[in-house]
Amino acid sequence: MSGFGFSEAQEMFRKEVRSFVQQEIAPLAKQLLKLDQTPPELLKKVASRGLTGINLPEKYGGQQADWVSLGIAVEEISKVDIVLGLYPIYPILVSLALLNYGSEQLQEEFIPPLIAGEIQTCHALTEPDAGSDAAAIKTKAIKRDDYYVLNGEKTAVSVGTRADIALVFAKTDVKAGARGTSCFLVPLNLPGISRSRFEDMGMERLGRASITFEDVKLPKRYLLGSEGQGFYMTMGVFDFMRVCIGIACLGVAQASLEDAMTYARQRVAFGKPIAKFEGVSFKIVENATVVEAARLLCYRTLWLKDQGQVHTKESAMCKWWSVQVAVRAIHDALLIHGHIGYSKEYPLEQRLRDTIGFEIGDGTAEIMKIIICRELLGKEFLPY
Repeated sequence: MSGFGFSEAQEMFRKEVRSFVQQEIAPLAKQLLKLDQTPPELLKKVASRGLTGINLPEKYGGQQADWVSLGIAVEEISKVDIVLGLYPIYPILVSLALLNYGSEQLQEEFIPPLIAGEIQTCHALTEPDAGSDAAAIKTKAIKRDDYYVLNGEKTAVSVGTRADIALVFAKTDVKAGARGTSCFLVPLNLPGISRSRFEDMGMERLGRASITFEDVKLPKRYLLGSEGQGFYMTMGVFDFMRVCIGIACLGVAQASLEDAMTYARQRVAFGKPIAKFEGVSFKIVENATVVEAARLLCYRTLWLKDQGQVHTKESAMCKWWSVQVAVRAIHDALLIHGHIGYSKEYPLEQRLRDTIGFEIGDGTAEIMKIIICRELLGKEFLPY
């Protein structure tokens, strides 16, 4: 990314991803809306294009790129299907955790199948009594000789219904607060693990679930990093995840705006296209403006990550503002379509239900503003 535009390589990559999406995903869009699980063969198609290995080592099947390119992939796929748009993020997040904190044995065992789309993964932090207050988790990992015993429950786990492995955050020292949190890579086929699916108003194919651990024996080799590093590891994950969520939602918003513009040009009322009425055209103009501004913020944040610069504040800005911008844009696009926009024959109602979920997941707007406040004003001005 150079200046305010993409490099030649990034533009070429965008065209390649867009072509793939139009050929392989767009024709299935209506069919996918009716499913409660993404077909595994479609996930493997996304992986086969290298989109689950962006900026990961080539020796494991990854490809040399940058984080801006990942944002491009997420945005382009999300314009057609946000569930698939988010799909590349999860294997990359877990692979990064393994590269930074896992043994070479774990890297060789799990990163290649993650990149190849052969296994799926999830991020298990939230609990029934610990959402925004991540330091308050109660899941415990008690060390016994050469293994840990896991007990607790994780909830609202995206991809939790079908993941093969999970990043699980648990207390190894209950008295140490956040400093007592550790991170484990947990194979989800171990005895003592059970799951229950959430019936959500949107993002049904994401497969959100609760995962319960009852006396699960986990070999100590699955500890990532050292005991007590978990809280700081997950904060780094959130910085990255939040900006990608923002871009995904903006991709959905852009697709909805384009649908609204097409409809407004064609729909006639009182003898003229409704695009001639300012009550319609101004909604489109206002949303197009803030969507574009939010996109620039998101891509600048990924550019900061590419430069190795701190981007916690910017990621939090991306998360709360981009999602709200997207929800409003999709809602207005639905209203412009009138009663047919409310129908399941059009994708707008599904897009709205899907995007609203991200006003909650991975940090609410209020939590994001607290993070931004901390970065701007200092920790001494936090409310807790």
